[in-house]
Amino acid sequence: MELNLLILPGDGIGTEVTREAVRVLDRVAAKFNHKVNSKEALLGGIAIHKTGGPFPEETARLCVDADATLMGAVGLPEFDNWPPEKRPERGLLGIRKTMGVFANLRPVRSYPALLDSSPLKNHLVDGVDMIIVRELTGGIYYGTPRGIFGEGENEHAMNTMAYTRAEIERVTRMSFELARKRRKKVTNVDKCNVLETSQLWRKVVIEVAADYPDVELDHLLVDNCAMQLVLNPKRFDMVLTENMFGDILSDEGAVLAGSIGMLPSASIGGKMPSGAWVGLYEPVHGSAPDIAGQNKANPLGAIGSVAAMLEYSFGLMEEAAAVNAAMEKVLNSGNVTADLRPKGTPATTSEVGEAVCDAI
Repeated sequence: MELNLLILPGDGIGTEVTREAVRVLDRVAAKFNHKVNSKEALLGGIAIHKTGGPFPEETARLCVDADATLMGAVGLPEFDNWPPEKRPERGLLGIRKTMGVFANLRPVRSYPALLDSSPLKNHLVDGVDMIIVRELTGGIYYGTPRGIFGEGENEHAMNTMAYTRAEIERVTRMSFELARKRRKKVTNVDKCNVLETSQLWRKVVIEVAADYPDVELDHLLVDNCAMQLVLNPKRFDMVLTENMFGDILSDEGAVLAGSIGMLPSASIGGKMPSGAWVGLYEPVHGSAPDIAGQNKANPLGAIGSVAAMLEYSFGLMEEAAAVNAAMEKVLNSGNVTADLRPKGTPATTSEVGEAVCDAI
């Protein structure tokens, strides 16, 4: 099979972890006799430096042409005080909209080798295996009007949270379809006691659930869900929620995995003619400029994103399983980066990538 990919290393440690992820992809492709055709492009701060904007037209064209896109991380401190529409993060919003990816899947899994890395007690974390499904193209991050207006005492800011029935329905159906392949349980998370958007959200979720009688549905308010993620995380299978809530809750899930460096993500949308999902794959972590260029970053989130890409965009289940098994073997060996609290000398980014390749 030919895998036509776009690679967006981005900023900070993004370049380092993406390099190892591509290395692992090449290894698994060689083992299973696939051919990787890849092109590299700019996104984020590096794109601003080289083209004047965070999401160049060339990148937009290439991401539409590719079968799947693998991204590193976006963001640099030098742009922190820039207007929102000019910051590197605006490139993320742009590429999601261009690709039409509307659901962000963030798997949160505990590994036996990392139980001591979580600040939670081992018995709470052991056996955690969930996917947080975050709606990605609606809600407060995209709603209008938005901005900072006026001057002096009249200065004020506004953001708009808005959802349409269609936006809610499509991500809900995706969640239930995925749940059928897992433990057949969906937990809907909203704030329907306060927000009208959440009232519509819950109404539509309940209506869609009627088409999936084999899948259990329950509901939690977002503040209660945040508490249950640390009190009883094993109760969750699929967690379905809107854009901002999903952004926050999925980062909270990092404490269950032992490090945010462990978390992959898949942003998927409509289906291609082949039946595969359109997909944008990236680790959950940011660009971490404080350790960039030091060969210290944990590449397993990026490598796990390769496994997700093989599964969702190419339907290569055996290949995805090979990557995940290799990651677990490396974790069990203790040959891991400093964020995972190894007993001996921490491994470097490139050493972890090499170890995963060897395990494959």
